[in-house]
Amino acid sequence: MLDLTTEKGRFIAAALSLAGDKGWDQLTLAEIAERAGSNLVGLKQHFDSKSAILSAFIDLVDEEVLSQATVRSADQSARDALFEVIMCRFDVLEPWKAGVRAIAKSAVPDPTQLGQILSSQRWMLEAAGIGGGGLEGAVRVAGLASVYAGVFRVWLDDEDPGLARTMAALDRRLRRGERIMKRTDEAFSEAETRGQRGVRCRGCRALTHGCHPQAATGDTNPQLKPIASLPPLERDKVLVQPPTQTAAELNHSRHRTES
Repeated sequence: MLDLTTEKGRFIAAALSLAGDKGWDQLTLAEIAERAGSNLVGLKQHFDSKSAILSAFIDLVDEEVLSQATVRSADQSARDALFEVIMCRFDVLEPWKAGVRAIAKSAVPDPTQLGQILSSQRWMLEAAGIGGGGLEGAVRVAGLASVYAGVFRVWLDDEDPGLARTMAALDRRLRRGERIMKRTDEAFSEAETRGQRGVRCRGCRALTHGCHPQAATGDTNPQLKPIASLPPLERDKVLVQPPTQTAAELNHSRHRTES
């Protein structure tokens, strides 16, 4: 349960309550201040726009979800843990569903909230014991955002106190997402393995991760620069030039000619 009993919280509660009554687009800051039992001066001390009020509400929801999250047990799957965290979020939002519905169906969605919404997805992943950092984490965040967006629309119209439709939709989407993420993780693992082995360049036959064209010939001169560090024009010349023959290859070629 969100604590909106503070002065700042009363403005947030007033905004959500009024949004449910008359919609979000037409709502003014003066009306919010009046509903909260204050005035514009008092509201200005905390917020300068409706978007700021909404951002503060999202922050409070994030904090409440995280405060209720428990450490994932060893025998609990990532999908089950994530299910619990997301349903916790819907439970926290439930008392404010009318206002949230009005904001979600606003004719003018606020693009400034996108980054914060993605941040919420990352924190839910972390609460479920799933990493949300790095490139793989960014893919997981994007995937969860897609899952959450679809289930969120179901939740908005789910009037069942037990949220049966919402839970069923979430279970289906998480199972589908689990299969997709498994294939994604396998792809990342394969790419990492290839990176560790190195990929040979067609032009120089050298490993591309930090080696130089002469690496294939056995020349270990430390003065030679890696391909990646060369200027673009010089790098292009290196990549298109024929492979350099090793001393053994030259001797073999010379022996064949004499024969």
